Amino acid sequence: QVQLVESGGGLVQPGGSLRLSCAASGTILRIYNMGWYRQAPGAQREMVATINDGDSTNYGDSVKGRFTISGDNAKNTVYLETNSLKPEDSAVYYCRADVQSKIGAGAFRYWGQGTQVTVSS
Repeated sequence: QVQLVESGGGLVQPGGSLRLSCAASGTILRIYNMGWYRQAPGAQREMVATINDGDSTNYGDSVKGRFTISGDNAKNTVYLETNSLKPEDSAVYYCRADVQSKIGAGAFRYWGQGTQVTVSS
């Protein structure tokens, strides 16, 4: 079993910043990639940023130049630095990871429970 736990969300004023964290734990053999996705009420879930085990990154168009994703392989943790936050960034941010488990023959996709980010004056 693998678990993903997000943290760092909260209420922030427009123009502010938050640092989100996602820690993976459990019977992990290898993590191929991790990423952040977000979903606002009534909206489609969208990709925010991803990073793979070669440190290649990808960003959604709406956050390019404002957000930065990074990882700590030793801690099985991924971070999302959010800057210049706008009200339209408000959403539940979910962590996703593709993981090969010690007890499984293949890789599986795992999701965290999400952390709320609210951008408001």
